[in-house]
Amino acid sequence: MLGIIGGTGLAQLENLKITRRQIARTPYGEASQPLVFGELAGLEVVFLARHGGGHTIPPHAVNYRANIWALQSVGVKNLLAIATTGGIASDINPGDIVLPHQIIDYTHGRKNTYHDGIELPVKHIDFTEPYSNSLRQICKQAASNIQQDLHDGGVYACVQGPRLETAAEINRLERDGATLVGMTGMPEAALARELGVHYAALCPVANHAAGRGTSNHGIHYEELITKLELTMQKVRVLIEEIALVYQSTKF
Repeated sequence: MLGIIGGTGLAQLENLKITRRQIARTPYGEASQPLVFGELAGLEVVFLARHGGGHTIPPHAVNYRANIWALQSVGVKNLLAIATTGGIASDINPGDIVLPHQIIDYTHGRKNTYHDGIELPVKHIDFTEPYSNSLRQICKQAASNIQQDLHDGGVYACVQGPRLETAAEINRLERDGATLVGMTGMPEAALARELGVHYAALCPVANHAAGRGTSNHGIHYEELITKLELTMQKVRVLIEEIALVYQSTKF
């Protein structure tokens, strides 16, 4: 089954034909919201809003372990995450959609593994390539089918939040090789890997990162939200095409 995690700007899938909802209780607490089951372009999917239905859970307080566990427990084998970002690289602009291939984790204090109890053995997952290549290929094919521009590849810097970054911090991230910045990519991707779930992220770009482009002297949240709403319209169309390609792929 394909799972979809919605981020900022995507608390629901308007084109999802909902069949049922299920409260998600796990050994790690409750997920951000009940799981929403439905059909998207004829494909059975399950949707979860990362920040809750009312967007009330900040990035550092998301129960990532419960979210990923809940999705895996109902049969999700492939997981597409929507993660809103700021663009760092000069060729990444507000309104773009990026399909990252790498990630750098700058977060701290988050519950980032299912193997942290003294009664459990330590587990070292291979994380050389954090995103599923097979799922990324499906995303690329879908974008090509509908002629949607998509940045193929990018380095996602995951920061703690919930505040936005300083210009100096963005300079540091760029020196480290990051091309976009967000707050939710980790530990989500690593937890999916621990449970054997194929994971990829679509990253709509809401704004230039601090000190870049139109954000050179500040980021205006109202303008960011307006741009994000327009970008999410493209994301919804792309997700529907991904569902179609997914059905025709032996994966």
